[in-house]
Amino acid sequence: MKRTVKILFAVAITLLILVGSIAVGSVNLTPGQVAEILMAKLSGKSGTIDPNLSAIVWGMRFPRAVLAFLTGAALSASGTVMQSILKNSLASSYTLGVSSGASLCAALVMVTGVTFPLLGSLFTLPAAGFAGGLATVFLALAFAARLDSKMENQTVILVGMVFSLFVNAILTLITALSREHLQQMVFWQMGGFTGRNWSHVAVMCPVLVLSMLALQRFTTEMDIMSFGEEQAMSIGVDLKRVKLLLIGIAALLTGTAVSLVGVIGFVDLIAPHVVRKIFGSAHRLVLPLSALFGGSFLMLAELVSRTIMAPTIIPVGAVTALVGAPFFALVFFRGRKLK
Repeated sequence: MKRTVKILFAVAITLLILVGSIAVGSVNLTPGQVAEILMAKLSGKSGTIDPNLSAIVWGMRFPRAVLAFLTGAALSASGTVMQSILKNSLASSYTLGVSSGASLCAALVMVTGVTFPLLGSLFTLPAAGFAGGLATVFLALAFAARLDSKMENQTVILVGMVFSLFVNAILTLITALSREHLQQMVFWQMGGFTGRNWSHVAVMCPVLVLSMLALQRFTTEMDIMSFGEEQAMSIGVDLKRVKLLLIGIAALLTGTAVSLVGVIGFVDLIAPHVVRKIFGSAHRLVLPLSALFGGSFLMLAELVSRTIMAPTIIPVGAVTALVGAPFFALVFFRGRKLK
């Protein structure tokens, strides 16, 4: 199958999942109804549309589906970058503690009710998530540099995992002590899109678009780095600068996603791995297609989470973990056999 056909097929599947996410729920709609409502809203001519159905589609399901796609795309792009930098198919932003740091800062904002003066309540949580994720990953990198001046990838991964476990322990302690926020924090740590709307999309969308544009400028460097650090340096890649910049962008993507919808794992592991198997390892394709696949996967997970046991909504993080944990084990043990 030609690459173009594969890409078109992937886009078609994404659109199909998007329509399914909007159409399926407590009130089922046909694809025709979905298209009619969306066209009416976009054109500003909604006179013949049932206002109740319009509110369900435009006010609830459509922004929720779009946010799920953007979040999955952000996490997958972040995972692609981390796997490229660390030359490890099991690496992700979670590996370096980005998610843990973002979770901790977002939890502190929830518990204390602090609002940054210039950002307001809507942007405080994403800003805190980004700051926490970035601080954690750079602390881990600084500590790794003290242990190993060459900053070998194995050292970076090990230190990142240690930092992640330590930060998670602090987060668990805060959760246990904050009884009045216990339910909110527990559900948030499992991830979900309930109650999310266009304001959350307005935060996630520009972060994703700007980050993707920046990352696409470094696809050649990521290709070179995947062959080894010594070869990259011999070609003239400023390895330290490029690494720090890429990790910073990955932290921005993960930190924003985590602070908006909670902790959703394994998306950043699964998407890049599957895309490389299908489309090869060139990052000019892997990066955008990983975002496409990750967004589609998370939209599907969100749909499953609210329909499989309706009217009970399962945390999206639980759905992705049920798929991701066996996938992680498969990749890990297959890698060991190849050695």
